[in-house]
Amino acid sequence: MAGRLLSRLRALLLDLRQRLWAKPLAACLLSVLGVGLAWVLDSEWLMRNPPEVSADSIESLLSIMASSMLVIAIFAAGAMVSAYASASNHSSPRSFPLVLADDTSQNAYSIFVGAFIFGVVGLVALENSSFETVGRFVLFIETAVVFALVILTFVRWVDRIARLGRQGNTNQRAEEAVTGAIRSYRRSPLRGGVPATGLPPGSLPVEADDVGFVCAIDMACLQECAKQNQLVVEVTALPGAFMVPGRALVRVDGARTGVTEKVAGTLRSAFRISQTREFDGDPRFGMVVLSEIAGRALSPAVNDPGTAIDVTGRLVRIFVEWVRTVPEAGSPEYPLVQVPEISLSDLVEDAFTAIARDGAGTIEVGTRLMKTLNTLASLGNEELATAARAQARLALAHAELHMELPAQVVRLRALASFAD
Repeated sequence: MAGRLLSRLRALLLDLRQRLWAKPLAACLLSVLGVGLAWVLDSEWLMRNPPEVSADSIESLLSIMASSMLVIAIFAAGAMVSAYASASNHSSPRSFPLVLADDTSQNAYSIFVGAFIFGVVGLVALENSSFETVGRFVLFIETAVVFALVILTFVRWVDRIARLGRQGNTNQRAEEAVTGAIRSYRRSPLRGGVPATGLPPGSLPVEADDVGFVCAIDMACLQECAKQNQLVVEVTALPGAFMVPGRALVRVDGARTGVTEKVAGTLRSAFRISQTREFDGDPRFGMVVLSEIAGRALSPAVNDPGTAIDVTGRLVRIFVEWVRTVPEAGSPEYPLVQVPEISLSDLVEDAFTAIARDGAGTIEVGTRLMKTLNTLASLGNEELATAARAQARLALAHAELHMELPAQVVRLRALASFAD
């Protein structure tokens, strides 16, 4: 039960991170509580000889804050929207959640809105004579802290907003998201379960009843259901799988009288299905997004092979992270749940197929791609090497069809000789 609660709480926090209203709402509540704290301390805190702060000085500061912060917040919102549009138009629409989840921009916007609310509430309370000497002193200290926080945040935010939505920044955020998903997956490739060995004939499927992508799997829920009903559960739909009614989410073995609707409902509830894929827990989606960024850069309308070359370098770092990160040792946490592993050949295909196709007529992209695949083949992972060689042969076939100069084809054939 605790595991299911933790999983749902984590999913809620991830969802709130992409909601622009969440942090501003929290900042507004903190602002109101700050003014309330000054009022409470005014009557409860017995300070000897408290500093005398005139109400007029505090009123001036609060008036400046209330009149200026709303304008700055509107300006911040406009700058953020422009950055989001730039990221979607010049990179990939799938990269939008990464830009939207930028903590610095969200924090800045939240502080600006919170400062505005603090100024308005504090001004109303002050003009209604709600504070004595101690209360005015506390409110003055809070106002000074808010002013300092606004100035520091604004300086930091201007530096960030100048980069937010730019191609390089979006590529970097996509790489970080994919690297995090790869590292998390490699540490626990079976998600706490056991390897999928295939259930015996006669095992029963539990099919999806919704349309969408699997975004997360509650392994604790599957283990608890399997234990209570004396089942063995095999996961057949990993995060990223597109589900339709009739496609199996899991298969179960051990149900002598069949799977009741209650048990099937419990198993289905362990799968969170959404209309869009998410980066967390779905390494293949990150590879697709990076590949889309490179593919869009290679389109005739953009014609930016440098971005595609930059993406191939980032993909090398991601696959190096795959090789370096080893699974954590220990007994499986969910021994009644069998989980298949992600195929490295699928990851390589997701990462490089679009680049090989769209960059087939560009010698600089083809050269870098061959060198990249050669690097992956030499990392010491045989499965990765096999997938890289297969992708090199495919890339060479694309190049032979699209390149006009025979000398360039000969050069690529020489670079692809490692795949023979």
